[in-house]
Amino acid sequence: MSSSEWILEAAAPSADVRIPYGPGPHHFGDLRLPAGPGPHPVVVALHGGFWRAKYDLSHLGHLCAALTAEGFATWSLEFRRIGHEGGAFPGTLADAALGADFLRTLAGTHGLDLARVVVLGHSAGGHLALWLGARHRLPAADPLHVEAPLRPKGVVALAAVSDLARAFALRLGDGVVESFVGGSPEAVPERYRSASPAELQPLGIPQVLVHGTDDDTVPVSLSEEFTERGRALGDDVRQITLAGAGHFEVVDPRSAEWPLVLQAVRSLA
Repeated sequence: MSSSEWILEAAAPSADVRIPYGPGPHHFGDLRLPAGPGPHPVVVALHGGFWRAKYDLSHLGHLCAALTAEGFATWSLEFRRIGHEGGAFPGTLADAALGADFLRTLAGTHGLDLARVVVLGHSAGGHLALWLGARHRLPAADPLHVEAPLRPKGVVALAAVSDLARAFALRLGDGVVESFVGGSPEAVPERYRSASPAELQPLGIPQVLVHGTDDDTVPVSLSEEFTERGRALGDDVRQITLAGAGHFEVVDPRSAEWPLVLQAVRSLA
C-alpha cells in the first residue's frame, strides 16, 4: 500500500458549503473559499475512481483544502458514475460539463474570478478534466456539444486516463472503459471520438500532465503519448514526470511530490 493511500480513509477538512448544480442526487459540488473578498482564482476539481459509483469526491477534499489554503477557491464536483441511473457515457460527461458551467452562477455571489479557472482531475477525473478543456472542439451535431462552454485557462491532469482507446486496449481497471463508454472502440467509435481527450487534440489551451513512473493503476505512458501527440499538433502541453511515484502521491498534500502539483496549478492560474 502506498503511503499516500491514507487519503482514501482519512476524513478531509469540511467544505465551506455543498451546493447543488443540477436536479439529481449526484449533482453537487463542494465549494471552499480562501480568506479575503476575492475575486479568487478557481480550481475545478474532479475525483478519480474509474468512474465507478463506489468512489466519491470525499478523498479529494484533502487536495482541495490544501489548494484553498494557498489562495485558490476550489469547486470539487460530484457526478453520476457507473452504477448510478444515467451514469457512464454520456451522463458522467454531461454532469461534469454542467457542474463546470455552474461556476458562472456561483461567481458573483462567492467572489470567483472566471478569468482564472483551472480544471484539475486525478485518474478518471483527469480524463474528465482534459475533456472539459477540450469540449469546445466538439462538433455541433455531437450530443455533448453545448454553446459557449466555460473555457478554463488550463488543465492540470494528474495520473490521467487521457486516451480511452489506449485505456481500453490495456484493460485498465479490469476493463472498466468498456463499461464507461458502452462498448469497444470498434463497436462505438463515435463515442470514443466524443469522450476521449486524445481524440479531441489539440485542446487549444495550456495543459500540464503530472504522472509518477511507478503508477501501477494508470501507466505513465498514457501521459507521455498524450503530451508528445499534443506537442506535435501545436498544443501548449508539458509533462512533469515524478520518478518513483505511484498513483496517489499526486493528490496527497503531504507527499514530497505535492509542491510540483501546486506549482503546476499556479503556473496556469
